[in-house]
Amino acid sequence: MTAGPSGAEEPRAAQAPGTLTLAGLPIGNSDDAPPRLLHALEGARIIAAEDTRRLRRFAARAGLRLGGDAGARVVSYFDANEPRRAEELLAELLAGRDVLVVTDAGMPGVSDPGYRLVAACADAGVPVTAVPGPTAVTTALVLSGLPTDRFCFEGFAPRKGRRGYFGALADEPRTMVFFESPHRLAATLAAMAEALGADRRAAVCRELTKTYEEVRRAPLGELAEWARGEVRGEITVVVAGSAPAEVPRSPEDLAAAVAEREAEGASRKDAIREVARALGVPKRDVYDAAHR
Repeated sequence: MTAGPSGAEEPRAAQAPGTLTLAGLPIGNSDDAPPRLLHALEGARIIAAEDTRRLRRFAARAGLRLGGDAGARVVSYFDANEPRRAEELLAELLAGRDVLVVTDAGMPGVSDPGYRLVAACADAGVPVTAVPGPTAVTTALVLSGLPTDRFCFEGFAPRKGRRGYFGALADEPRTMVFFESPHRLAATLAAMAEALGADRRAAVCRELTKTYEEVRRAPLGELAEWARGEVRGEITVVVAGSAPAEVPRSPEDLAAAVAEREAEGASRKDAIREVARALGVPKRDVYDAAHR
């Protein structure tokens, strides 16, 4: 409390909270670090890192002094201590101090610590922002050679109940992206092949952006056989979505669909194109049916 002009005590202004910043670190090649990330690391006063030693090694390679000359307070923030540490970091933010969160590679919160703290900040009205960076999810997706227009990220598959887990994804039409550890890769690919089909197209992306980067594209059955050997490094698996069931279309059905669109005002040419696209049928087949 402070004394006002009349001598009466007035309430102090509420402390503005600090800002939580989620910063994405390179997934392999440190040269991928954007200038904004380097600036954030040099300017931070509190840094929560999944592995403090790996962060310091990255900073040394990049020629950075964490927190600049004043030095940053670097604390660990990993799966085992996330609930407790999230409370501590929220207290710092509510006291008006900014916090920078980084994980070993990629964006915090994507199969890495971060979600609990962001949710707590949202509930407490603490501002949250991000320094975007490379992510293995989209990097593997675009290198896989599989459709990229629609995809879903599944993270790490569960250790137990895999048959039911992958079975529930058998009819998923979108391309699926998974993370996996090297020692579980062979078992995971075998379970995928059993549930999704040995001929389902897939890609195993290993050591992305690093010296020994490898992308192996093959049906799941072949990949499961290959993975029985020794596989090392960071792994991302991309699996094709299920193919839509083929619905037989008779010439009469196609002609009726064209006539329906013409009755709604479409030209014959436009109606044929729309029917072909909507039903996944070659335009020549629709043309022949409409003019038969």
